[in-house]
Amino acid sequence: MIALLLLANPSAGSKHTEMDKLHSFNIPAQRADRALTEFGRQADITIVFSFQATKPYKANTLRGRHSLRHGIHKLLHGSGLVARIGKSGQLSIDIQSQTERADTMKNNKTLLAAAVASAISATAAPSIAQDSTLEIEEVTVLGSRQAGRSAGDLPVPVDTLSADALSNSGQTEVGRMLQALAPSFNFPSSSISDGTDALRPATLRGLGPDQTLVLVNGKRRHQASLIHINTSVGRGTAGVDMNAIPAASIQRIEVLRDGAAAQYGSDAIAGVINIVLKDDNEAGHIGISNGEYSEGDGNTTNIDFSKGFTLGDDGYLNISGNLRDREHTNRAGLHGSCQFSGCVDTDGNGILEAGDPREITAPRQTFRIGDAESEQTALTLNAGVEIGSGELYGFATYSNRDNESAAFFRHNANNGGNAPLADGDATIPAGFLPKINSEIEDISVNIGYRMEFDSGATLDVSYTTGENTIDYTTSNSLNSSFANHLLNSTDMSDADIRGSVPRSARAYGLELGLDTFNVDFTQSYGDLALAAGAAIRKDSYKVIPGEEYAYRDYDTQNGMSLYSSDRSGGIQGFPGIGPQSAVDEERDVNSLYLDGEYQVTDDLMISAAMRYDDYDGFGNTVNYKLAGSFAASDTVRLRAAASTGFRAPSMQQLYFNNVSTQFVTDANGNLVAAERGTFRNDSAVAQAIGIPALKEEESLNLSFGIVADLSDQLNVTIDFYQVQIDDRIVISRGLGLGLNDELDAALNSAGASQAQFFLNGADTETKGVDIVASYEGIELGGGNLDITMAANYTKTDVTSLFTPANSGLSALSTDQVFSSQDISIIEEWQPKDRISVSGLYTNDNWTMNLSFNRFGEYTIEDGGRQTYGAEILTDLRVAYNFDNGFGINFGGNNIFDVTPDENQIGNSRSGAIEDGPGGNLIVDSKGVFTYSRRSAPFGFNGAYYYLGVTYDF
Repeated sequence: MIALLLLANPSAGSKHTEMDKLHSFNIPAQRADRALTEFGRQADITIVFSFQATKPYKANTLRGRHSLRHGIHKLLHGSGLVARIGKSGQLSIDIQSQTERADTMKNNKTLLAAAVASAISATAAPSIAQDSTLEIEEVTVLGSRQAGRSAGDLPVPVDTLSADALSNSGQTEVGRMLQALAPSFNFPSSSISDGTDALRPATLRGLGPDQTLVLVNGKRRHQASLIHINTSVGRGTAGVDMNAIPAASIQRIEVLRDGAAAQYGSDAIAGVINIVLKDDNEAGHIGISNGEYSEGDGNTTNIDFSKGFTLGDDGYLNISGNLRDREHTNRAGLHGSCQFSGCVDTDGNGILEAGDPREITAPRQTFRIGDAESEQTALTLNAGVEIGSGELYGFATYSNRDNESAAFFRHNANNGGNAPLADGDATIPAGFLPKINSEIEDISVNIGYRMEFDSGATLDVSYTTGENTIDYTTSNSLNSSFANHLLNSTDMSDADIRGSVPRSARAYGLELGLDTFNVDFTQSYGDLALAAGAAIRKDSYKVIPGEEYAYRDYDTQNGMSLYSSDRSGGIQGFPGIGPQSAVDEERDVNSLYLDGEYQVTDDLMISAAMRYDDYDGFGNTVNYKLAGSFAASDTVRLRAAASTGFRAPSMQQLYFNNVSTQFVTDANGNLVAAERGTFRNDSAVAQAIGIPALKEEESLNLSFGIVADLSDQLNVTIDFYQVQIDDRIVISRGLGLGLNDELDAALNSAGASQAQFFLNGADTETKGVDIVASYEGIELGGGNLDITMAANYTKTDVTSLFTPANSGLSALSTDQVFSSQDISIIEEWQPKDRISVSGLYTNDNWTMNLSFNRFGEYTIEDGGRQTYGAEILTDLRVAYNFDNGFGINFGGNNIFDVTPDENQIGNSRSGAIEDGPGGNLIVDSKGVFTYSRRSAPFGFNGAYYYLGVTYDF
């Protein structure tokens, strides 16, 4: 049925004036038929469209002042609908297939000469059928290089998260936004885990952070230079900094939940995340919000802005940015152990009595356990302009983030870390809390040229460069060995020593770079669509030594103590890296791929892909993928895929090495400090025991899914998957003295009591299911309600552990090389299931989003074992948008202040102290770790409330 929405009828002579005239709009995202009705009403114009045909489609939010031409374009951007302007100025809406307006995985843009047949063209007036079409984009959805595919057509599951959905989550970080919207995505928190405090690991389907490929506008994104070597989720891996790109610059995020290494190369074992940047050439947005946690800390001010500009006649330049200032949070328990020497229990009541009068008044809130303090500035540019017969395009992203987190408190009686001087008192009498200051700088630049030939073939040539650097400074700390050296080698007084010892030092720097040159070609032959391409890539990695004071052991030489007393070397909390551990390495990668899709019948589509990659180091690998999609009926589509994949050893796994203080759990369940060295596989220590070079991980992915369009409003998808990974790269436990004579000698030379290595040491199997259901267009109270449910269940098992053959480790049992905690991190430290249910309600100027997020059980091994129960978090965001473009919003994340179960294992600094025999209790604490510091899937800060204002123009 064709509906003619008659609101006004501008004359032909004024059509251009009317199309360029500015109007005020306030239209929330909703069903397209309703959005178009509102557009016509608010602009007071006539729109010709089919209510029935447009009803299944979803329109975007449109707010602020826009011309009719730009407004309708923005409203329908990526919806599958196209606006057409008739010769008389009449506006009509068509449904497009091959030429619908949606960004491609590569953000392909092309000006089409004509539109394909639409749902209303057969019955619309001839003048409309011959009308010109607004500039639109050819659609290529992540997972396919062919235009015209929707996510429902694909043989693999792809989630599309719009900018509105990201904003409605109420989160300010992209990582947290993804976690709130995609249950298969995890973004866990940990604390006192060195660099991981400031750059959290992001995982998909319970696999490692480095087993998910991240793209920006379809181009491979560089990883962060950090590798997680402490005891946290993702230990031994390196992923992408998901928070380096501001949410203000994102048009949408596509999440491919299937192995795709045969299409996109290394890392795409769990799936692919593609961040599509804004390409609007007119609209502007400013958003300011402030919030804090119910405990009164973690105050966060967030400022977003974006503005589009026109380049040439049809080009675009979109500039977006973010300023975020977040204060730290602290959920530490009280320091229950003695901070000064001399504590005794004379009355036998099991409570220590203070032996030093300073113990009675010593502060008990000595630790800082929670989110790091953080200040971020980020800027993104995305541009495209027609030049010659094609389009010159490019983007640039930049972010700078300053973070401050804390290490373990060094108390007065910590003789190793807080050296006693001649008066018997510590160098820092009150003790000190070392701070880890990290500056993370991330930059990427892309430039490319793409064109479409008369035959329909396309060619895309591009170059992308990116770099992530991290500079670490340890402050409010002390190199205890230096104080001991001054005590024993100079005539300085205790006061002079205390006044002259440096309290901070630059620890070291990390730098990771990626340069990629791509050539991509597509061509269709009837129902057969082919794509081929090549990539030349260079990976680079540097470890930049820090200041001498940060790493040197001043009272030890060649492993021998220089004095009668020996104190800990390196600056406490986060020691530095010396020149002997400097790294400057590069790697070349060359790749070729071929993939195709064949529409066998109207109901059956088959796709296949093959990719060849050649790496410096381990050599080459060839991977394959076969997938298909079959329409079993008008409402049910079946899909399945099988693929091989791989992940090359990261540059960090190949070359990172240092000695750091890690607090590990001993056989009695107590946390003890260990100087643990991480040694690269070509180091003298590794070579001494015959550890071989790393090789690639290999994977086999199998998936099967059902897509059911049960009605115009209800859609359900169910996808089962299995991922087998062989030769998974894992990091060993700390291997100490006494296992091997050569290892003992190497450890003594390196000044470490333990060594850990990266090894191809495990086979794993992951099985799971994803369920996504949406029910849209529910009429309620004069408004519109959309309900979405998404669920994920994942179980990973370590099926085999092994040590390198013919090495010094082969004589050891796997239990000696890999701890049960190492296995637990892979299998148990992330929730086995996640369920999210959200409702988006819009009514005139009001928008309300209510979400329930269930995090399933997970188990932590840390000395003992503890299973943390499932929890449900509730998020609420309410917004009101005025007709003049201004808006206000308020809400909360985890509004009912849910926290994980309190920690029962792996605690520290527990105890009770009284001021004398049978006297007053000074402190009685279970320990400083109220919640597990190792892994907290949704953190442990509690409820967060915020208020914000926006302006769209």
